[in-house]
Amino acid sequence: MIVISEAKPTDFSVIREIAYTTWPVAYGSIISKIQLDYMLEKFYSDATLTDNFTYKNHHFLLVKENENCLGFASYEPDYLGEKIVRLHKIYLMPEAQGKGLGKLLITEIEKIALQLNQHGISLNVNRYNKAFNFYNKVGFECIGEEDIELDYGYLMEDFKMLKKLN
Repeated sequence: MIVISEAKPTDFSVIREIAYTTWPVAYGSIISKIQLDYMLEKFYSDATLTDNFTYKNHHFLLVKENENCLGFASYEPDYLGEKIVRLHKIYLMPEAQGKGLGKLLITEIEKIALQLNQHGISLNVNRYNKAFNFYNKVGFECIGEEDIELDYGYLMEDFKMLKKLN
């Protein structure tokens, strides 16, 4: 049975494990291993996850099948003071991809967004990530591009996407 639940700080180790398993698959052919390792540590350290959860209003969802965690998403309502939910992260274990779980997580976030009177869901996706096609299939539209500079000259080259909600 598939269940989506709210994650708590005690789930950070599971979230980190999923990220460390999925990122090499998602980004291994897009960015260098050195950059991948840097970004994983930067985005998934206990300090960063705690800061996101405690101070930045990020909410985390876990998707489980029979208590086995297969993926997670994180989102932030009222992103940048607008009535938009920001989808910060959504990752599924490689063996769980293509089974509708990503769509299930997006649908859950849509329900939450509508309950919070949000007008849409925004996200960034790497321009070379095949997840771009998934987001198109579930109703997101590309609304622009954005390059985000990180430390050490690393660059995130993203499409900006938006799904409008009624």
